[in-house]
Amino acid sequence: MPQQSPVRKVAPAYELITPNEHSSILYRQHGFPHPLVRWHYHHEYELHLITHSSGKVFVGDYIGNFYPGNLILTGPNLPHNWISQTENAETFDERDRVVTFTEELIQSARGVFPEITSLDALLQRSRFGIQFQGPALINQVSALMQEISQTEGLRRLAAFLSLMSLLAESDQYDLLSSDQYQRLGGEKNQHRVNQAVNYIVEHYKRDLSLEEVAEHLAMQPTYFSKFFRQATGRRFVEFINSLRITRACDLLAHSDLPITGICFDVGFSNISNFNRRFQALKGMTPSDYRKLTPTGH
Repeated sequence: MPQQSPVRKVAPAYELITPNEHSSILYRQHGFPHPLVRWHYHHEYELHLITHSSGKVFVGDYIGNFYPGNLILTGPNLPHNWISQTENAETFDERDRVVTFTEELIQSARGVFPEITSLDALLQRSRFGIQFQGPALINQVSALMQEISQTEGLRRLAAFLSLMSLLAESDQYDLLSSDQYQRLGGEKNQHRVNQAVNYIVEHYKRDLSLEEVAEHLAMQPTYFSKFFRQATGRRFVEFINSLRITRACDLLAHSDLPITGICFDVGFSNISNFNRRFQALKGMTPSDYRKLTPTGH
């Protein structure tokens, strides 16, 4: 596994990815729990495929749900994290498949092969994080990632180019992080960022205050408020509400629970506040959102 080197003066932890001297394409896979499951960033592009477990995904200021088949491309220096939500301390030998490559590789290849410019739009979009959709596309990507993991030399490079061409040609994707998101500077404790996010993800379904999380981290509430916003790009209340609405969307789309029940299940104390927050974040009511889902409840 790559060595990890925390760098000061940034909010997310920096991950140093050590290249393979025999390959410009790095393939990794790891299980859960794992030290790499943390709020972090790195200089490389990273294509990330979830094969097992479900939970919350964070990319820049985006918060969403993930399941097996979740496929996201992140660009350089874009903070990200996947937190699996398991029962009874469940573990997974393999949770992620990851393909990593550098901007230097792309620039060098562009100087020799003009065809590489066909990837420019894809790589520009990746700076916001790209989530790809569609079972057929995911299956093709999974097979090519598997080929990359099992080959070396020109065969690995050919599989990588096929993979990138497939993604560049796809129109089945969503951009994730907003263009307003910026990773702010400031010397922060990286362990505390992860402690805060993990604690919130574990407890957001009940009445959870900023003061409680600050106390859990042994920090003053005012300092924690600034610290948290710098690390995540969101105020504490915005972060909590986004988690709750994201979970509500999941339940609206994949369950028959009544909307009132979903409201309380995800942590809101009254239906009017739930409806107001949902409308603000999704631009529609919970009932309208449910009507638009494939199940059409």
